[in-house]
Amino acid sequence: MTVLSPATNWAGNEHWAPAEVATPASVDDLAATIREARERGLRIKPIGAAHSFTPIAATDGVQVSLDALGGVVRGDAETGLVTLRGGTRLRDIPRLLAPYGLAMTNLGDIDSQSIAGAISTGTHGTGGRFGGLSTQVRGLTLVLADGSIVDCDASTDPALFEAARLGLGAIGVIAAVTLQCEPAFLLHAVEKPVPLDEMLATVHERVDEHDHVEFFWFPHTTGTLYKQNNRLPGDALRKPLSRGRAWWDDEFLSNTVFAWACELGRAAPRAIRPIAAVSARALGAREYVDRSAAVFATQRRVRFRESEWSIPRAALGEALTEIRRLIERRGWRISFPVEVRMSAADDLWLSTAHGRDSAYVAVHQYHRTPHEDYFRAVQDVMLALEGRPHWGKLHYLDVTELSGRYPRFQDFLAVRDRADPDRAFDNTHLRQVLGA
Repeated sequence: MTVLSPATNWAGNEHWAPAEVATPASVDDLAATIREARERGLRIKPIGAAHSFTPIAATDGVQVSLDALGGVVRGDAETGLVTLRGGTRLRDIPRLLAPYGLAMTNLGDIDSQSIAGAISTGTHGTGGRFGGLSTQVRGLTLVLADGSIVDCDASTDPALFEAARLGLGAIGVIAAVTLQCEPAFLLHAVEKPVPLDEMLATVHERVDEHDHVEFFWFPHTTGTLYKQNNRLPGDALRKPLSRGRAWWDDEFLSNTVFAWACELGRAAPRAIRPIAAVSARALGAREYVDRSAAVFATQRRVRFRESEWSIPRAALGEALTEIRRLIERRGWRISFPVEVRMSAADDLWLSTAHGRDSAYVAVHQYHRTPHEDYFRAVQDVMLALEGRPHWGKLHYLDVTELSGRYPRFQDFLAVRDRADPDRAFDNTHLRQVLGA
């Protein structure tokens, strides 16, 4: 173990000081690390890429980094089942699946996270017929608080499996994940500006018609950037963006120029409205065909803070209308777009899409700009629409307010009591959202 102090998350809004950091290189090493920490009376928190905006991975005990636990354990091209070590980064998974001719069914729009961290916080992509990443999980290898190594799935200790595949790091440390993958596929991507009113009037039709739909609304404007992706066979003809166009749109405009705009807006808030108008027009229409992972994920180099809420799909129009009114009424200047994605209903106990087809509405602020008033006000809008906050993004709810939003919440707590009765994996954040 090594001493590392302080630690911070990607967004830079959370800081903590672990007593020690361990980087186990095998499941046995991981189990030994946990047993040693418990013998010394120290709490344990696993950490992947530290991409959560909450302090979910914070600890003053032993920080267990999963960085050395990456790669494929086994794969089967015929069944599509692939087992990955828990620290495997999402960005590496396409390369690891390529020898099997496989791909993940869906991905989020950022691929920096570890697979263990992504499923533990409910990371999702978009698509009206597709669930979050945890719905692709078919088995787990966990190290529990007593250092025991346990394999679980839908038939072997199913309650432990259901709790741990979206477990907030409260059930055990995920050493390996078995995913249900599918034959590699391409995506036909179409991106274009669409007026907000038209977008809201047609969004449900678009979601039903296309495989993966999302859009970004630029506050202070009437414009959105709309994205639709439709699945094609893996042997279809690729027509990727030219290297120059990809660099111009995705690196220069979306990162370099946007960073300049955010800094200008921070220094001169009155400039944000005209900047927003330019931003809404800067990213023009484009169409291309590429490998699924290359289309799903984008590079986000401008640091920000984020709050994201799941609401019933039918409430999306009301949600955006209220956020739009809120921004104008408060006179805020918001430089970041509002992101909207979709998800199919699922039955995961702590899934934000549990039992309902969902729309996800994410609000952001530049990391050097105050965010709390904006996020709290948006939270009030979302709570009135049966909103559930993303587990890895900023919100201000506690266990009392959260428990009633999940029909299986008490079942989850019962498994936690069995798997970690002494709260070895506890921290302040988990006490807030799950109770003592």
